[in-house]
Amino acid sequence: MARYRKKPVVIEAFQYDGDMIDSFGQPYVPEWAITATNDNIMYYDGPELFIRTLEGDHHVTVGDYVIKGVNGELYPCKPDIFEKTYELVE
Repeated sequence: MARYRKKPVVIEAFQYDGDMIDSFGQPYVPEWAITATNDNIMYYDGPELFIRTLEGDHHVTVGDYVIKGVNGELYPCKPDIFEKTYELVE
């Protein structure tokens, strides 16, 4: 049996808190998240946020991280998995 290690990559992400716009109407998430929303890659169905992916639409729960992958793809990640997989780059 061969063993493999995941290559170190740097990703961009933000933790979804139920909104992306502050009380003044200004976005407080990365520009790519706003662009994805404007392009209907991320969308709301009622109060729920979803991300369109090649594998189908994925629900983003409050507290999930939204990750922009190395090829620009977006996907949600549960906080416990995110914290085991990623560390903050200073």
